[in-house]
Amino acid sequence: MDITELITRERILCDGEVTSKKRVIETLSELLAKGEPGLAARPIFDSLIGRERLGSTGLGHGVALPHGRLSQSQRAVGAFIKLKKGVDFDAIDRQPVDLIFGLLVPDHYTDEHLRILAYLAEMFSDQAFSQRLRESDSDQMLFDLLSGWKPAVLELP
Repeated sequence: MDITELITRERILCDGEVTSKKRVIETLSELLAKGEPGLAARPIFDSLIGRERLGSTGLGHGVALPHGRLSQSQRAVGAFIKLKKGVDFDAIDRQPVDLIFGLLVPDHYTDEHLRILAYLAEMFSDQAFSQRLRESDSDQMLFDLLSGWKPAVLELP
């Protein structure tokens, strides 16, 4: 998978200063709508917050992957926020979240949605990679890291 199919530099926010889970999702909604004809922040917010009500998308280790579906979406779209200071995201490890990748997919995406989430979960389970993201100081640096990440290749005996 090529992450640049999901994300652009314009949908990345480095060192965001938001103080609540709700505000993070509002900011993600605005970023996800950027450059996407026919998409507006409010319906995106409603989709993301509706998914959060089913259970937190906070994975632990300071990472969250809020995601939702929207019939108006024609393709999968991503946005990324690195916060200056983590916020309570109801994560499974109860730790504050400072790395948030938002994902919006069309209603008809089923297998694709799960494949993208699995890819993102693998990406953000790479602790060294997450640390490099945390050390980044610009949208461009974050974009370069995200677009350059490759899954580990398993070596067979």
